[in-house]
Amino acid sequence: MNSETNRRKFLSSTAVVSIGFPALIPASALGRNGSVAPSNRIVVGGIGVGRRGQKVLDSFLQQRDTQFVAVADPQKARRELIKSEADKHYGNRDCAIYDDMSGVLERDDIDAVLVTTGDRWHATASIYAARAGKDIYCEKPCAMNIQECQELDDNIKKHGRVFQAGTQRRSVPNFRLAADLALKGKLGQVKEVHAGILQLQDYLDPLPAQNEPDPAIIDWDKWLGPAPKIPFNEAYCRGRWRNHKGLYSAWRLPEWGSHTIDLCQWAADADGTTPIEFEAASNSLLHAKYANGIKLVMRLSSGKGVGKWIKGLGTCPVRFVGDEGWVEAGDHLGLSASHPELLKGEPKSQMRGTDPLLHVRNFLDCVKSREQPVCNSTAVRYGHMACFAAAISWKLGRRVTFDPKKESFVNDAEANALRGYQRRAPFTI
Repeated sequence: MNSETNRRKFLSSTAVVSIGFPALIPASALGRNGSVAPSNRIVVGGIGVGRRGQKVLDSFLQQRDTQFVAVADPQKARRELIKSEADKHYGNRDCAIYDDMSGVLERDDIDAVLVTTGDRWHATASIYAARAGKDIYCEKPCAMNIQECQELDDNIKKHGRVFQAGTQRRSVPNFRLAADLALKGKLGQVKEVHAGILQLQDYLDPLPAQNEPDPAIIDWDKWLGPAPKIPFNEAYCRGRWRNHKGLYSAWRLPEWGSHTIDLCQWAADADGTTPIEFEAASNSLLHAKYANGIKLVMRLSSGKGVGKWIKGLGTCPVRFVGDEGWVEAGDHLGLSASHPELLKGEPKSQMRGTDPLLHVRNFLDCVKSREQPVCNSTAVRYGHMACFAAAISWKLGRRVTFDPKKESFVNDAEANALRGYQRRAPFTI
């Protein structure tokens, strides 16, 4: 079949031709008995599916209109684990495995990919996928710096792809309700938006060097990808890459900020812009201000920190404050407001903030409709840039001014030098 052939048209036409031989075609192939016909299924492949990726993959596997068919990972044990899970779910041995993402991206039958690598690969792998004609669900943070935010969004738009960031709280009911109250003016004029964050800290020292393994077991070069070349240590591959320079983005701020600052951007109706001033008061308190005067406050999510959140709301809290009231939401089904009537009559959801199920469904619906998902590449561009600009202010220890139209710091060469980086060859774009 020519690569330009429409796969779904081909499948539909062959099903019609064969309908005279029902004994040879299972009901599932024709979409009966509650199943979805192959012509209407979204075929999905995975890139770097680890612990968080497995949770997201489970949400994909629950959807009747998807079929997970392949996984790529430079770690043999990881790719074989995901194959085992997929094969067990479908009752077959059909899930293909590859040690390089090109194996997934070059397949004409795959419509969409799940990118759940470490931070270092998120934007680069997503750009490769967009150029290969795939739609993308990518875990957060989706970029390592401001430069990657721009490159990611530009490539998604250029290639006409559907992109959903794994900032699933935009699809979780209690967070959606909190943002809705702010956007619909039920809090009055919004004055402040508060984002829970982790305490910022400098990068950790590299782990001790170990002998590199057989590439068939762990391909260290592919695991690093665009990150700087550093000596191998097995602990990196078991999740200890966090907080290490080149492997992790912006001194811990985007870890939770990519969720909570994103929600603040949404509630402030600022998905197409960023604050214009950033200043860090400490490792656990940062301030920013939008051009319209709304203040963004970034403060510790839990523990001893600046100010207090409502007890029991859970991790990744946000607070939206208007001149007529406020609302606060957190991961543990939490929602509280200044006036109880703001929440009266609203359905109570049992979905926690870490659950990606509805977010995955939103992505799949948009793959079919070609509409924009709730956290598309443009929302990522500006929400993530706000994270990075705030982190740069903290790193420099002073106030910085940012121009969201030019996407650069104003008259500040030192800050602008931290906007980007050079990918390691051959993992360039």
